[in-house]
Amino acid sequence: MINVLIVDNNELDCTVIEGLLNVAEDINVVGIVKSGEEAVDTIAALPVDIVLIEVNMAGISGTEACRRILQYNPEVKIIILSVNNAGPIPPQLLKLGVLGFISKESSVNELINAIRKVMAGDRYLSSDVAKNLATLGLPGYHESPFSKLSRRESEVVNLILQGKSIKEMSQMLILSDKTVNTYRYRLYDKLNIKNDVQLTRLAIKFGHLDTNFI
Repeated sequence: MINVLIVDNNELDCTVIEGLLNVAEDINVVGIVKSGEEAVDTIAALPVDIVLIEVNMAGISGTEACRRILQYNPEVKIIILSVNNAGPIPPQLLKLGVLGFISKESSVNELINAIRKVMAGDRYLSSDVAKNLATLGLPGYHESPFSKLSRRESEVVNLILQGKSIKEMSQMLILSDKTVNTYRYRLYDKLNIKNDVQLTRLAIKFGHLDTNFI
């Protein structure tokens, strides 16, 4: 039996995904949580083989949640389930050790197949994600400027795009307000922008932001 943990702050999506997975006799949904923080706590308490996680969530980013999960238990296998299937996110997560990336537009058969393949130790990328990754490094491909950011700068970007204040970011990242501001202006410089409005536009342009956030 493959024990799956669903991590998504969209209750409707969770219900649909759980219902779809219930048709497979070899897959057992052991839990549903709404944040990366809860995911990290849950894998410490429940037998989890695969974490099926939405990358765009409130709180710590999906990327940071994946990093913490794999740091706690490298044996857990992670599949990203997201509407954002392009831009810098897939390469960034694959470098962390994530084995699967599948769009929410995929069929139930593809989702189940992805879980089985990843459980077997294989990597699974839906066709649209694989196509986007294949363009990396090819002539005419423009690398996303977000790929230049450090992990901490990427976390600050995600929180800015969620509309968090400096105070909220400092509390969530356990950093001082001054340090958060330092990261903020450092990433502005790397991205050659001057404010959050320009950051949002750039994020949309390079597929770094799910436009449902706006």
